[in-house]
Amino acid sequence: MTAPASARTSADLIRAEEPVLAHNYHPLPVVVARAEGTWVEDVEGRRYLDMLAGYSALNFGHRHPVLIEAAHRQLDQLTLTSRAFHNDKLAEFAERLAELTGLDMVLPMNTGAEAVESGIKVARKWAYDVKGVPADRATIVVAAENFHGRTTTIVSFSTDETARAGFGPFTPGFRIVPYNDLAALEAAVDETTAAVLIEPIQGEAGVIIPDAGYLAGVRELTLRKGCLFIADEIQSGLGRTGRTLAVDHEGVVPDVLLLGKALGGGIVPVSAVVARREVLGVLHPGEHGSTFGGNPLAAAVGTAVVELLETGEFQRRATELGVVLRDGLTELVGKGVVGFRARGLWAGVDVDPAIGTGREISERLMREGVLAKDTHGSTIRLAPPLTITADELRSAVGALERVLTQGA
Repeated sequence: MTAPASARTSADLIRAEEPVLAHNYHPLPVVVARAEGTWVEDVEGRRYLDMLAGYSALNFGHRHPVLIEAAHRQLDQLTLTSRAFHNDKLAEFAERLAELTGLDMVLPMNTGAEAVESGIKVARKWAYDVKGVPADRATIVVAAENFHGRTTTIVSFSTDETARAGFGPFTPGFRIVPYNDLAALEAAVDETTAAVLIEPIQGEAGVIIPDAGYLAGVRELTLRKGCLFIADEIQSGLGRTGRTLAVDHEGVVPDVLLLGKALGGGIVPVSAVVARREVLGVLHPGEHGSTFGGNPLAAAVGTAVVELLETGEFQRRATELGVVLRDGLTELVGKGVVGFRARGLWAGVDVDPAIGTGREISERLMREGVLAKDTHGSTIRLAPPLTITADELRSAVGALERVLTQGA
């Protein structure tokens, strides 16, 4: 007989997962049972500072009171209608999200991968209906080392063999060029190109920040060549980098914006394609949809998220606390850190491989009461909730210094 969860230890619960859960993740050996703000607690009551924030899904921290209150209020009224009917929360969500991003129309979805898939469909439809690309000839140019999700179409243009191996045949229609290389991008764009799809900052690749002027160059090139610029801001957007969007650092407005993660406030999955009217206007009834996309619970939480961002508080916090994070990491260069990249409250930290892999460093940090996650090789990424304090940030950097200087 299975013991109740309340009677099972972390070790018990980790062992219990092994035979019944698909092994598509390799989590750190911590079992979170409670959380608030920047802190989580395991089933034994041990507390950890969360320096990952659900890969930016928890930009506003765990159980932000404004977001929890919005969810509770909506749970007492209405949760789902499907898009077969209208609901009383969706219009305001779409209006305010469009205004926040400086675009015109919203296509609500649920997960980040759904937003990317939807963006691809919309770009192809636009290419055929508006640009005049011959049927089934549309191409989309993407960047190497990208991460846009793990659905079949998306892994078709991934360069990560772990994500690709064993999942073919792959969807055609994509051209891969090096990231941060405008000459290569220009060479790949031709009359069949529907869109250029890039992350303004490549998160999974290690928080790779392009050269100044790259995003503006992508915008200029796509305008000149007559194709769409799709910015995947699912991780980089909604305050993470110190601006509402990462493209805002260069004053760039893409044709299509992909949002997710933080848009649901860490409560419900919410994603969206936000675009110019003449782009999203190519969709007609029956051509695309989602039963849960735009549901009233998601719309209520999403609206509350937009309201938090409208204040500018979280963008300011990410900017100001980003200086604290950069200063702390700068002190560690040469002391186990060989380099790092940071913008706002987001950093990719390259550790000396002689000290350990990213996974090993993350496990050592966990034992110090700090939760972070590795990416490739000996790189870890830090993306704490934007509600973190300067003292908490310094504490996390101090823990990193300890694990680098004291070894395993």
